[in-house]
Amino acid sequence: MSRFEKVDQLLRRFAAPGQGPAGCACAIGQDGQLLYEGYHGYADLEAGRPITEDTVFRLFSMTKVIVCTAALMLYERGEFLLNEPLYEYFPEFRHSKVVKLTPNGYSYVEEAKQPILIKHLFNMSAGLPYPSDHLGTASAMRDVISGLREKHGKYDLRTEIKALAEVALAFEPGTRWLYGYGHDLVAGLIEVISGKSVGQFLKEEIFEPLGMRDTAYRYQGDIESRMAAFYERTEEGKLVKVDPSLDEHHQPDAIYEAGGTGLYSTVRDYLAFSQMLACGGKAQGVQILGRKTIDLMRTNHLDETQLSDFRNSYHAGYGYGLGVRTMMDPALGHSNTSIREFGWTGFAGTWVSIDPSERFSVVYMHQMIPNMEEYHHLRVRAAAYGCL
Repeated sequence: MSRFEKVDQLLRRFAAPGQGPAGCACAIGQDGQLLYEGYHGYADLEAGRPITEDTVFRLFSMTKVIVCTAALMLYERGEFLLNEPLYEYFPEFRHSKVVKLTPNGYSYVEEAKQPILIKHLFNMSAGLPYPSDHLGTASAMRDVISGLREKHGKYDLRTEIKALAEVALAFEPGTRWLYGYGHDLVAGLIEVISGKSVGQFLKEEIFEPLGMRDTAYRYQGDIESRMAAFYERTEEGKLVKVDPSLDEHHQPDAIYEAGGTGLYSTVRDYLAFSQMLACGGKAQGVQILGRKTIDLMRTNHLDETQLSDFRNSYHAGYGYGLGVRTMMDPALGHSNTSIREFGWTGFAGTWVSIDPSERFSVVYMHQMIPNMEEYHHLRVRAAAYGCL
C-alpha cells in the first residue's frame, strides 16, 4: 500500500454512487512539494464530466482565509492596527447602535459602549451576523440590502458596508462570537487602504505571485465550463442539480466582491496558497506574509464566553484566530493534528487544514448541500495526518 492509499480509498468511498457528493478532490503538500492529489467521481453527473485537476470549485467561506491573509499583509506594512476602531476607516460606524434586552424580554436600541475594533472584524465578534441569520439584526440587514438593490440594482461592497452602518449590532462589540459579516468588513478595509477593489488586490498581491491562475471572483477564459455542478442531496439520498444564486457575482459585468465568500478556485491553486502559509509565508521565492504574523493569525483570540459560542462537535478542540479556526486541544478535538493547526471550511463542502509545525497542508473540495462537513472533513483530516 502506498503512503496515501488510505486517503485515496476514502475519497473513492465518498464519491461512490449513493454515498455522498457527486465527486470530490483532495491534494496534500509539504515543504512546498505536492505529495498527493486525488480526483474521484463527477463534476457534472448529467453530462458525465469527471472531476479532474482542472475542475473549478466555489470556495464560499474559504474565501475568508485568503481575504484575511491579504489584510494582514497590510497590517504588516503598518497600514492599520488591530486595536483601532473601524470608524477610522468607515466613519459611518462612529456611533454604532446595539440591540439590548430587558429582563422581561423586550428589546430596545442604544449607542454602543465601545466601538467596533478592527480585531473584532477578524475574529467575528463585531455583532453583525449574515443577513440570512434569524436574529433581528439580520432582518434589519436584509431590509437595508433590499433597499440598495431597489435603488442601485448592482452595487459594490463599500456601498453596502456604509449602508449597513445604520443597523443595530446584536451585542456589544467584542463580547460574543457570531459568525457573519466580519470578513466582508475586512475586505472593505482592504479597499479603503489600498484604493483598489479587493479582487484586484488579491490578484496582484497573492494570486499572481503564487501562480494561482484559476482563482478569482469573475469568470475568465474557460472557467465557467470547468465549474463543478452544485448539487443538493435530498433526504432520500438523491443528488439534484441546483443553480447557486451567488454565481451571478462571477459574471463579467458583476461589480460586487465580498470578503466572506465569492471566490472560485481549483484544488491545486488553493494548495499553493495553503503551502505558502504552512511554509512561513514564503513561496516561489516571494515572501507573501511574515512567519510571526501567521503565528498571530493562528493564535486563539476568543475568551471563554466566545469559545462557548464558537465550539460545536465539528469545531471541538478548536479556538478561533484572525479569520481561521485554530487547534487548541487535540484530545478534546479527537484530532491527530498538531496544536495550532488552522484553516476553515466552505458552505458547499470545501475545507483546508494548514500545519506550519509540519510545513504540511491539506485541501479537500466537493460541491453539495448539505455539505456533510463533519462526516467528510474530519475523516479526511484523520487520513491525511495519518500519512505523516
